Amino acid sequence: MSHPVIGVLALQGCVEPHRPHIEAAGAEFAAVKTPQQFDAVDAFILPGGESTTMLKLIDMYGLWDSLTRNFKTKPVWGICAGTILMAQHVTNPQQKSFGLLPISVQRNAYGRQLDSHHGMIDNYLVSFIRAPVILSPSGVGISGEAEFEILATHESAPVWVRQGPYMATTFHPELTQDFPSPMHRTFVDLVRGSAAQLVA
Repeated sequence: MSHPVIGVLALQGCVEPHRPHIEAAGAEFAAVKTPQQFDAVDAFILPGGESTTMLKLIDMYGLWDSLTRNFKTKPVWGICAGTILMAQHVTNPQQKSFGLLPISVQRNAYGRQLDSHHGMIDNYLVSFIRAPVILSPSGVGISGEAEFEILATHESAPVWVRQGPYMATTFHPELTQDFPSPMHRTFVDLVRGSAAQLVA
């Protein structure tokens, strides 16, 4: 798969800034919000935004089952709010999630909007905006026996993790206009690798 189609869930949050990163990494960008569009893409980005609002819209438009079905067979990358949607356990407060990654996540752990800050991850400037904190690995995710990897930490907490076809970052790399970010490049490579494994 030379040019995979990456679908960015476009119900709410930071969507369009992913386009130049995805295209610079050699993939195709698609904003998606219907079951038909979900079925047509090769992978998903769950963007930063407000996780409770995203959940309300997913329920309002009856998208939960379609997303769950697609997430079982396609790579997914959650960013900030998207990380919350991918976690097995969510606190501050508790809310439902897709349980794709074996992590516990605390919402808004760094504080309010005024406590947002920048940091260097993999020699790349990223933004922590009302970011959640990954408290700990918490079991076995949907990937089953795939190795759980911590790819980067910040202030002693994991901020970039992966297990099998699922990846999460508690920060926003898409807001930095240096294309593509290392995270987008890693995810596009992950998508190509997953597609090759399915074909094999």
